[in-house]
Amino acid sequence: MSLKAINPANGTLIEEYPTLNADALNSQIQAARAAQPDWQRLTFAARAEVLRRVAEQLREHKTRLGELMTLEMGKPVKEAGPEVAKAAWCAEHYAQHAEAYLADQSLPSDASHSYVCYQPLGTVLGILPWNAPLWLAFRFLAPALMAGNTCVMKHDPHVPGCARAIAEMFSLAGAPANIMVNLPIDNELAEQAIRHPDIAAVSFTGSDRAGAKVAATAASEIKPAVLELGGSDPFVVLADADLETAADVATLSRTINAGQSCIAAKRIIVEAPVYDIFIQLVERRLTLLKVGDPASPDTDVGPLARDDLRQNLHRQVQATIDAGARCLMGGQPAAGLGYFYPVTLLADVTPEMCAFREETFGPVMVLVKADDAEHALRLANDTAYGLGAGVWTGNPVHAQRFIRELQAGQIAVNGIVKTDPRLPSGGIKRSGYGRELGPQGIHEFVNAKQVWVK
Repeated sequence: MSLKAINPANGTLIEEYPTLNADALNSQIQAARAAQPDWQRLTFAARAEVLRRVAEQLREHKTRLGELMTLEMGKPVKEAGPEVAKAAWCAEHYAQHAEAYLADQSLPSDASHSYVCYQPLGTVLGILPWNAPLWLAFRFLAPALMAGNTCVMKHDPHVPGCARAIAEMFSLAGAPANIMVNLPIDNELAEQAIRHPDIAAVSFTGSDRAGAKVAATAASEIKPAVLELGGSDPFVVLADADLETAADVATLSRTINAGQSCIAAKRIIVEAPVYDIFIQLVERRLTLLKVGDPASPDTDVGPLARDDLRQNLHRQVQATIDAGARCLMGGQPAAGLGYFYPVTLLADVTPEMCAFREETFGPVMVLVKADDAEHALRLANDTAYGLGAGVWTGNPVHAQRFIRELQAGQIAVNGIVKTDPRLPSGGIKRSGYGRELGPQGIHEFVNAKQVWVK
C-alpha cells in the first residue's frame, strides 16, 4: 500500500509513499507515548528551546516547504511561503507564552492553599486536512507540545510529502526522539489510531461529516476531542460600509487558496441599497484575478486539490443556477490538464439554494440581497454552520449588535476573518467544538487539576 501524491495542476503522479500497516501504526504510537514522560519533565524553557529550533528550521527551509505545498495541493507559490512563516510564528508564540498560559491559578477555599495546576494528558493524535498543510499542523503541534504532550500526526493522504517534511524539521532541529511522530496511513486506519490505548485525546480539522465520525469514535473511548469543521461563513455588508475596502476583502477572502478555506467568506450578504453597486465592485476585482500554474508568482488562483472536489463544486454551482441564481462570470470549468475551476460570481442567491446551504470549497462568490440590517442578520444565522463571520458597517451600534447576535466562533468587524496564534479559533453548531490557538487552545489538552492543601 502507498499514499500517492498527485500534482493538481496537471493530474500527474509526483511520488508514492509507503504506508504503515496496523502493527507499524501501533509501534509508532507506542514510541510517542514512551517519549512523553521525559518530555513532560523538561522545564517550559527547555521545551521552548526545542520549538524555537523547529521554527528556525521552518524558516531556513521555507522555499522547499512552500514548493511541496504547491506541488501536492496546488497552493499558489505567493501564498505558500507566508504559510510556512506563519507556522514558524505559531511555534515561536507558544514557546514564548505557554508557561504564562498554563500558570497555576490560585482559588480561595477552606484550605490554607488551593489552586488549579495544568498538566499534559499524554499523547495527542492530530488528524489534519490538506488545505493548509504546514499551518494546520503547527496550530495543533505547538500548543500540545509546549503543554508537555507528545504528538502523533496523521496528515491527509494527499500531502504525504508535506507530512514527511514536517517530521524532518523536528529531526533537523535536534528535537527529542518521538515527541512528534508522523503516521502515514490510509484513512481506513484512522479509527484504529483514535482507539489506541496510548492516545489520550484527538484534534481533528476537516469536514463536518468526517468530524462526526471522529467525534463518535473518540466519545466511545471516553477521549476528549477538538473539532474544527466546515463553515459557510457570512460576510455582511451594510449600506453604511466602506464599500471599496469591503469589496477588496471579500475578493481576497473568497479566493485565497482557491477558495479552499474553512473560514473563507462563503455567503456575501449585502444590504439592498448598495447591492447593485457592490456587485459591480466585486465583479471588477474578480475579473482581474489570474487563474493558472500555482508555481508562477503571477498566479492568484491555483487548481483545486482534487478532481472530485472540482466535480462537487460544479454540482453546487449548477444546482444554484438551475434554482434561479444569476451567473455573472465563470461557472464552467475549462478543458485541459489540472483541476482548475474558474473564478465564479453568483448573484441573487436565496436561502433555499444549494450554494447558500452547503459549504462551497472553491473560487465561487455567492451574493445574497438583504432587505435591511435585521434581514441580513437573520440570513447570516440561517445556516447549520458557525465558524467565522464578518460584518462591514460604519455604525458602532450596528457593529455591536452583530457582535452579540452573530452565531459564530469568531467575528471580524470591518476586516478579514483569519487565524492568529494569539487569538482562539473554532466554531459552534456543525462547525465543531473546542478551540485552537490563543490561551484557550493550549488548555484543550491539559488536565486542570484541583489542588487542596490544609
